[in-house]
Amino acid sequence: MSMRRGVGLAAFDNHERTAQQYSDLGSTILQTHISELTDQLLTFQAALKRFAQSHADEIRSDPVFRSEFVKMCSAIGVDPLASSSANKKGSFWAELLGSDVNDFFFELAVRIIEICRRTRDENGGLMLVDDVKARINSVKGRPPVSQEDIVRAVNTLAPLGHGFGIVRLAHKDFIRSVPQELSRDQAVAIEATQALGYISVEILRDNLGWETARCIAVLDDLVASGLVWVDEQVRPKEYWTPSWIR
Repeated sequence: MSMRRGVGLAAFDNHERTAQQYSDLGSTILQTHISELTDQLLTFQAALKRFAQSHADEIRSDPVFRSEFVKMCSAIGVDPLASSSANKKGSFWAELLGSDVNDFFFELAVRIIEICRRTRDENGGLMLVDDVKARINSVKGRPPVSQEDIVRAVNTLAPLGHGFGIVRLAHKDFIRSVPQELSRDQAVAIEATQALGYISVEILRDNLGWETARCIAVLDDLVASGLVWVDEQVRPKEYWTPSWIR
C-alpha cells in the first residue's frame, strides 16, 4: 500500500517537472520568435529608409509613388506622419527626407482649410474632395496631389476637434468643414440633393416615407447650418445645395 502511494507521488512529481519543462521550452520558443520578428522588422525598416532616401524626389513630387510609399510604411507598422516623443528629430519623414516632406501633409492641410473656409458661402461647408483637389492642382509650380493625399491631410486635423472631417455621401467623398456632425437624416437628405441639386418636403416624404414634420425639421436644420439654401419663390419650396447654384 505504501509502495503504491510512493509511486503515485513520484509520478506526480515527474508530471510537475515535465509541465515546467514544457513551459520553459514554450517561453524560450516565444522569446526566439519575438527576437526573430524584431530583427526582421528592423531589417525592413532599414531597407525602407534606404528606399526613401534613394527616391526622395519621387515621393515629394509623384502622388502615386507617394501613396505606394505610405502603403509600404503601413505594411511594417510605420506611420510616416507620427512623431515619436523619443525621437527628438521629429517624424519618420522628417528624419529621412527633410522637413519639407515632413511638412507636406500639414501644409496641404492648411491649404485645404483655406479653400474650405473661402468657399463655405458657396457650399455650406460641404465640399467634394475632387473639387478641392482640382483647385489645389490648378496652382502652377506646386507638386500635384491625389485624393488620398487630401484625405490623409484632413485626417491629420482630427486632434483639433470636430471642425474638419471626411464624410461619404452618394458614393462620393466630401470634406466637412462645419463644426457639427451630420445626423443620419441630414446625411440622407444631402445625398438626395445629388440627383437634382435640390430637395423638397414632398420629395423626402414621397421617396423616403418620412412624416411631413420630420422632413421639415431636417430641412430647417440644414438651412440653419448653411448646407442648403431655400428657394421660396417656387411652390413647393425647393432646398438647393449651394454647389449647384453658381
